[in-house]
Amino acid sequence: MSKPSVAELRPVVHPPGVMDRRSGEHWAGRLYMRALSVRWTRHLVTTRVTPNQLTYLMVLAGVVAGAALLLPGVTGALAAVLLIQLYLLLDCVDGEVARWRGQTSITGVYLDRVGHYLAEAALLVGLGLRAADLAAGSGEGSDAGPAWQWAFLGAVAALGAILIKAETDLVDVARTRSGLPAAPETSAAPRSARLALARRAAAALRFHRLIGAVEASLLILLAALLDAVAGSGDGGVGELFFTRLAVAVLAAIALLQVVLHLVSILSSSRLR
Repeated sequence: MSKPSVAELRPVVHPPGVMDRRSGEHWAGRLYMRALSVRWTRHLVTTRVTPNQLTYLMVLAGVVAGAALLLPGVTGALAAVLLIQLYLLLDCVDGEVARWRGQTSITGVYLDRVGHYLAEAALLVGLGLRAADLAAGSGEGSDAGPAWQWAFLGAVAALGAILIKAETDLVDVARTRSGLPAAPETSAAPRSARLALARRAAAALRFHRLIGAVEASLLILLAALLDAVAGSGDGGVGELFFTRLAVAVLAAIALLQVVLHLVSILSSSRLR
């Protein structure tokens, strides 16, 4: 089987509605990753690799990104960023291969959603463990142990990220069990004018995006770089100030977004 050209692939793997969908396409996908992924897809569609196998690799990359944060310093943060970029690439490629081959499936959609849940949770848990400084107390003569409150905040942020996605997915579950079709995108606007205004303000600030895998990984790398500059290099608490600030901010954003997102859904016509 000859490899299709990029020009042949694009109308099939990037059909109308993929690149311009309001909530489904990540900004990084539109900005650069879709242009890169279609070139990978060109080579993969002639192999025996299945879309679901690519999705499994996506999940693995996301989970390993969280584990990479256990590596100290900028090295671990940079590894997490690169793995999340691989995760995003595979997230694009698996669907493109499926569309080209006509192998889209409910299983693939399910695995994709599970992958997003796991990747974001793993990254935020990894950040919490990183902020806890598991290496504390490992030095000779030191009796200080890991600061587990930061690991707890990382777990809180991870739980918040999962709940936000679950709140969205459970809308269709509730509608299906009530005998209704899936909610269209246009039905999500709150009926209350005040809530609609608050939602528009939150969307303009876009602070909620910080708990996404791509954005969170970049924030973690920035915190690691700032810690490297500001740290004394002697293993003291001061060198983790920005990492701990990042996990506190992300936990606060996750909790706030869980509440705001739930209120937005309950006040909209999606459950009517």
